[in-house]
Amino acid sequence: MKQRMLRVGFLISVLVVMVLSWATPVALAFTEEQRLLSEVWRIVDRAYVDDTFNHQNWWLVRQKALQQPLKTREETYDAIQKMLAGLDDPFTRLLKPDQYRSLQTNTSGELTGVGLQITQDTASGELRVIAPIEGSPAEQAGIQPRDRILKINGVPTTELTLDEAAERMRGPVGSWVTLTVAQEKQDIRQARDIRITRNRISLNPVYAELQPQPNGRAIGYIRLTQFNANATHELAAAIRKLEAQNADAYILDLRSNPGGLLQAGIEVARLWLDQGTIVYTVNRNGIQDSFTANGSALTNDPLVVLVNQGTASASEILAGALQDNGRALLVGERTFGKGLIQSLFSLSDGSGLAVTIAKYETPNHRDINRQGIAPDRVVSLDATITREQLATAEDQQYQAAVELLNQSSVLAGAT
Repeated sequence: MKQRMLRVGFLISVLVVMVLSWATPVALAFTEEQRLLSEVWRIVDRAYVDDTFNHQNWWLVRQKALQQPLKTREETYDAIQKMLAGLDDPFTRLLKPDQYRSLQTNTSGELTGVGLQITQDTASGELRVIAPIEGSPAEQAGIQPRDRILKINGVPTTELTLDEAAERMRGPVGSWVTLTVAQEKQDIRQARDIRITRNRISLNPVYAELQPQPNGRAIGYIRLTQFNANATHELAAAIRKLEAQNADAYILDLRSNPGGLLQAGIEVARLWLDQGTIVYTVNRNGIQDSFTANGSALTNDPLVVLVNQGTASASEILAGALQDNGRALLVGERTFGKGLIQSLFSLSDGSGLAVTIAKYETPNHRDINRQGIAPDRVVSLDATITREQLATAEDQQYQAAVELLNQSSVLAGAT
């Protein structure tokens, strides 16, 4: 009888513990700050490209983060950033409301600042330049693709997130910022301070002109500097105008084009391709999606594409699609090697979350992340040239492209 009573007592105790544990979520309802952190955690949990979350127990990461007091929004932002840092992916990041608005402006309108597209080295934490925006204060100051930004106004960039660094470089027109810059393989003792005046940066991404050749041919030269919301429309208009001027070959200049909108890269590829795959995207489950040409090419004339170390992301999608489909020859230097795709998510407080959701592969299933795309003809520049020297006799890469187009063996749609 006593043993039976002990068993009953134990069962009642267990039931009480279970009832209390079930009641805990109700009794300890999430605060507004905890809800925001959980919102971020859920998005990453469902969408992030790596289902191991950099070999972490993602559920435990959430639980530890929620144990913090989180009394203010800034404390919540800090906790979110710490949680995301464990992924070791600089492209998956929190965008505070002002940063989120600036990023949206960057892909659709205009901005003020120095005009640099940057990334962060995961090993060293240093900032690296993808490319300066054409005509920007940074380009005029001589900053080049793959330069390292060591300090911003004396603050080491290893102490900043990618977006914090970008925010420090933005500012009102006419204000100053000092960047400490070293070349890619240069000793930090050789770094130099560059004082730059912030300015309004135009985001019109297309420059085009007809260039008659001594042999009677006419080359349509098009420089595309960014894949923003205007890129497809502006490029289509440029091709139509050059076609009306009887261009019989084209040079598409993607040098120092840091990319932008994935969809813009796909739509621009369709302006040159009548058929064929443009890009494959691969998510964390290994599921492939593909984007193909739809028969809307505006010209079938011969095409050479110029690339360099600053050709990145959507630019590499376009270059890879044209190369793998035999539509164009690539001339210049190996490209940057950014093969990851981010998606933007709006959060409930007006901030945003950029999450790496997939990687992309070229039509021939080349994964170019951190490897880049090798050009068909490697041509290095002996010296840095100015924007005014692009597509002139001083531009050796451009001259190599002209030489290729003047060869009778270069045919439209084939190499």
